[in-house]
Amino acid sequence: MSPVDAGPPIATVNPSTGELLQLFEPYDATGVEARLAVAASAVPLWAKSTFAERSRLLVTVAELLEGELPDIAHVVTTEMGKPFAQAKAEVVKCASGFRWFAENAEAMVTDEEVPLDASLGLVTYQPLGAVLAVMPWNFPLWQVVRFIAPAVMVGNVGLLKHAPSVPRTALLLEDLFRRAGAPDGVFQTLLVGTDQVPAIIADPRVAAVTLTGSVGAGRAVATQAGAVGKKIVLELGGSDPFIVLPSADLGRAISVGVQARVQNAGQSCIAAKRFIVHRGVADRFTEGFVAGMEALSVGDPFDPATEVGPLVTAAARDTIAAQVDDAREHGAAILCGGEPVVGPEGPDRPGFFYRPTVITGITPAMRVATEEVFGPVALLYTVRDADEALAVANRTEFGLGSSVWTNDPDEQQRFVSELQAGQVFVNGMVVSMPQLPFGGIKSSGVGRELSAQGLREFCNVKSVWVA
Repeated sequence: MSPVDAGPPIATVNPSTGELLQLFEPYDATGVEARLAVAASAVPLWAKSTFAERSRLLVTVAELLEGELPDIAHVVTTEMGKPFAQAKAEVVKCASGFRWFAENAEAMVTDEEVPLDASLGLVTYQPLGAVLAVMPWNFPLWQVVRFIAPAVMVGNVGLLKHAPSVPRTALLLEDLFRRAGAPDGVFQTLLVGTDQVPAIIADPRVAAVTLTGSVGAGRAVATQAGAVGKKIVLELGGSDPFIVLPSADLGRAISVGVQARVQNAGQSCIAAKRFIVHRGVADRFTEGFVAGMEALSVGDPFDPATEVGPLVTAAARDTIAAQVDDAREHGAAILCGGEPVVGPEGPDRPGFFYRPTVITGITPAMRVATEEVFGPVALLYTVRDADEALAVANRTEFGLGSSVWTNDPDEQQRFVSELQAGQVFVNGMVVSMPQLPFGGIKSSGVGRELSAQGLREFCNVKSVWVA
């Protein structure tokens, strides 16, 4: 790896107050080289490990997560601001995800015999080596589990370049694997800046790359990996439609819609962002939805009554404010919210809060019409019929998740077939789960995480033919 300056310190900032909590010096070229060397040494050893050994490691990590749940969740909430109850739920989900892969991976990547005019035809799945993951801050545990659990179970080793706002969480994850008994090099965190990533991707000891992040970051990584011929998986965000048709259970659509927009303060790739409502139920949906958004409690994420915590950084809050102000200046109607909020610590330590917001009257001239809105801001569209609902839903560069609310079987089948998205949830909120593949199309990325498809992404799918 070529020498690269380590760059400025990596900071942990409490988004509830804006207070600087800790600075970390990023690894310099020597530090990165040492970790790459350890990973390279671990590759052949871990590839020869048994599924029982891999499973035992993941189950032990799950047990540590469960046993230390409040402490781990406290780190997450302090570092990126999600309400403490949601942070605890993320820890539980991660433990469950580790257990699922520990219990199910072997069956999904066992050798498959293929009938051929030969004595043996076989498809076998073998590890690639060291996989570099460039991960975001919004689900700082679960995003990593989605990569490392399947990678480890098929015999790969992992290198984590986490978001710069969550270094404590990144180091915590490395420590969990160490205490669970992982051999040296099976999972390591790289505290490095973005400018150090290209050299790591180019290093011959790195076999593949996965990234969850912005479209720009994904395209940069794809270019870097493509230049050296390495496999990639990219999840690049979304502008998910939430479609409500006349036969829907309107009360449930409203309550779930509010949750789907503001979970994690709206900072989720698969959050419902564009609410596309049939004119026959638009007035009732709008009234209930706006009331639900206005009733949300915004404040201290450690307060059990809080439903919406701060955005992760001042820059994130300011981006949301600029998008909403742009919509307002171009004639949009702001039905509720539309402004930053001073946090519970008062004006001296205001934090990075933004009031839950509903916008309608959206036109193509507005930034919100084309950009992903990564915060508690809902865009509300009224449409004439199912045809227009589909047209509006698909009128975006993104194609990650989608939710459609209808009790008409024909409509359900049509939207499942015609929505341009990697996932379609009918009468429910889009979520990720180990059992189903997770990923998108168009500018939302390439490849899949989770499930059998995610396990096989970082395998050498080898064909065997014996005369």
